[in-house]
Amino acid sequence: MGTISVLLVDDHPVVRQGLQVLLSGEAGVQVIGEAAEGFEAISLAKKYRPDVILMDLSMPQMNGVDATREILRQNSSAKVLVLTTYGHDKFVTQAVEAGAIGYVLKQSAGHDLIKAIREVHAGRSYFTPSIARRLSINPKTKPSKANRPRLPSAPTLTLRESQVLQLISDGFPNKQIAVELGISIKTVEKHRQRVMNKLGIHETAGLTRYALGLETSPSG
Repeated sequence: MGTISVLLVDDHPVVRQGLQVLLSGEAGVQVIGEAAEGFEAISLAKKYRPDVILMDLSMPQMNGVDATREILRQNSSAKVLVLTTYGHDKFVTQAVEAGAIGYVLKQSAGHDLIKAIREVHAGRSYFTPSIARRLSINPKTKPSKANRPRLPSAPTLTLRESQVLQLISDGFPNKQIAVELGISIKTVEKHRQRVMNKLGIHETAGLTRYALGLETSPSG
């Protein structure tokens, strides 16, 4: 059996370091690159074509869902395994619909991650057992439309709307969001209003809770 090459995608250096330590002690698994956000992940996935892409969801600039979607658009055979702290159905929905075939919670990474990497590399889906039980799916299945988890639909946000929502949840005011994204404050306000309208949430605290998976969309 050959070595499984892994690309780490997470915006926290300490998390990437911890994953390096965990995976370096595993025979047959090799980390070949690290990315701190979605755009960098897309570039490195194209450059290195890793066997498995270990993808965080909440990142600046471009989140993991949008990065997963673009990576798979460029290379339909790419295997993305989500590693996140967010276990809410909304996030699982978005990741699966973007094309991820595995979903592991960071809280259980020490127990599940190696197994998940090997399953995903073999072409089988892997879900953290707690999520699999809740959604009544087999944690290890051949990915197909027939056995995808039946999840509640989530409102579709554009890439820019997702970026604005992410920055709002990080506590950024409109002025700072404008600087981060290189757009005008007025454009930020327009995106913010569209996000609120799509989600049916009309106050900042609600948007933050939604982004963190603590609140579902009243309209969804």
